[in-house]
Amino acid sequence: MARNVVISGGGTGIGLAAARTFAASGDRVLLLGRRAAVLEKAGVPGALTYAADLAEPDEVRGVAAFVEREFGSVDVLVHSAGGNGLLEPDAPGDDPLEAVAHTWNVNFRLNTLTAVLLTEALKPRLAEPGGRVLFLSSIAAYRGSGSGAYAAAKAGLHPYAHDLARELGPRGITANVVAPGYIEDTEFFGDSMAEERRARLVGETSTGRAGTPADVAETLHWLASPEAGHITSQIIQVNGGAERGH
Repeated sequence: MARNVVISGGGTGIGLAAARTFAASGDRVLLLGRRAAVLEKAGVPGALTYAADLAEPDEVRGVAAFVEREFGSVDVLVHSAGGNGLLEPDAPGDDPLEAVAHTWNVNFRLNTLTAVLLTEALKPRLAEPGGRVLFLSSIAAYRGSGSGAYAAAKAGLHPYAHDLARELGPRGITANVVAPGYIEDTEFFGDSMAEERRARLVGETSTGRAGTPADVAETLHWLASPEAGHITSQIIQVNGGAERGH
């Protein structure tokens, strides 16, 4: 039976790979993102699209109303929206503390607030039993990210997912986190990456290769399956062994 799948950040990278994987299984997919043009070019067969800034409560209410009209219920909710702020405007001025505040606020809004607001808005629509909520974290949540802002924002999803799993478990709904390592073919690193850095990241793996969006998409797809119905409140790392399990 076809399921209703909502994917934030569904126009590029991991979100797009997940959308294609679910659609290939016959599921109905809704792609969410801020850039309407990117969503329209995604080319996922049969997918609906809705452009919204998921860090803004009013826009999330619009998403919830659209979901109610088009889907009614949500079987799978995938939070792939996020990033490290490379696509965001720089902090105004040159005050160093203002720059720090800007970086941390941007990362929190992109990676934590978007997931929390969308989950809370769609919580009443999650299918029960059998609903699935899936968050995208990062290897950075375990080892830092340079400034700390991106890592902290992703790490903030972990306790939220644990609380959600306890809350929704009695309704037959699971909540889990997937934490990828270095994944190629996304917008995360901008237009290019120095070969030295890429070699270092690949060299940290046990598999000897970079991850792909499909690696993560297949993990999400399995966690959303009936076979994974007794897996909840877990953080699944997809990093080729670059970071050991905790």
